[in-house]
Amino acid sequence: MKILDTTVRDGSYCVDFKFSKDDVSEIVRRLDSLGYEYIEIGHGKGLNASSYENGISLQTDTEYMEAANATRKNAKLGFFCIPGIARLEDLSIAVNNGIQFVRIGQNADEMESVKEYVLKAKELGLEVMVNFMKTYIISPEKFARDAKMVGDWGADCVYVVDSSGGMLPEQVLSYYKQARLKTNVKLGIHCHNNMGLAVYNSLVAYDCGYDFIDTTLQGVGRSVGNTMAESFIMALEKRGHDMGFDIPRLLEYGYYVNNKIIGRPAVNPLDLMCGFADFHSSHLKDIYRCCLEKKVDPLRLILKYCQYDKKGMDYQKLCAAAEELPIDNDENPYDFRKYFESIYR
Repeated sequence: MKILDTTVRDGSYCVDFKFSKDDVSEIVRRLDSLGYEYIEIGHGKGLNASSYENGISLQTDTEYMEAANATRKNAKLGFFCIPGIARLEDLSIAVNNGIQFVRIGQNADEMESVKEYVLKAKELGLEVMVNFMKTYIISPEKFARDAKMVGDWGADCVYVVDSSGGMLPEQVLSYYKQARLKTNVKLGIHCHNNMGLAVYNSLVAYDCGYDFIDTTLQGVGRSVGNTMAESFIMALEKRGHDMGFDIPRLLEYGYYVNNKIIGRPAVNPLDLMCGFADFHSSHLKDIYRCCLEKKVDPLRLILKYCQYDKKGMDYQKLCAAAEELPIDNDENPYDFRKYFESIYR
């Protein structure tokens, strides 16, 4: 299973499509350093979407592509594409500016309109994914038939898209099962969180065997948002799956992007870490005191202490755990002293 990050693309709705070049460079830099393999950028509605009708973005498509490529090292960069908004020539522009995959989105009952875009994208050497937007408007059986059709055109992956955030877990399973009866094309899922089910539906998708699952940092995105990367990844880690992420850094980066770049209230990483490590938040004062004394990262201290004790608080044991950690210095990305000071004055 691959996680596809769409913090920039779907998150652009949260800033009225006004991410700057510097914003995109910084978000991509952080995502790439975390180890994400697929990062989707650009206007929420994709190539050539900036307009009065769809929302005017702060930068052009090519400026976003250049900004992302400036800090990308290993991840593949992608752009969204809606036939009728995007032109076929926009695919060539994307390829010429370092884009490696494209997601072609169309209403689930209008798939015939994506064929020429799939063929053109494959001709250009792009990895091609097709998003069945509002998948719930068609039956699982029709989805399966059309997924095979799109796969036969050359699409590498076909997406179930819960555009309204109202799909139930059993639907996630049903679309997968029916598709697998018809085709071996890779399957992905893009969840929205309008009923609070995005993370759960994504976990169900993981169990089903979906090949791609979309997430965003702190769940940013259109409407209520998308699958929250931190919760999804931590849940899989707690199940025993090695996801390859530095969890404290993931939490801090998500907080930074949501709070500092997007500018909306963010879930504090300390609270997320309490859930991940099974640490009771009533002991955060002790974490604060120990971090001041030992100059260590509070997120890593919580993780370390919970290797020894998840029930109570033994301050001596906490300090011993802190001794096993590196000193928190200017190069360490986590500085939550201000958070503690604002709470525990």
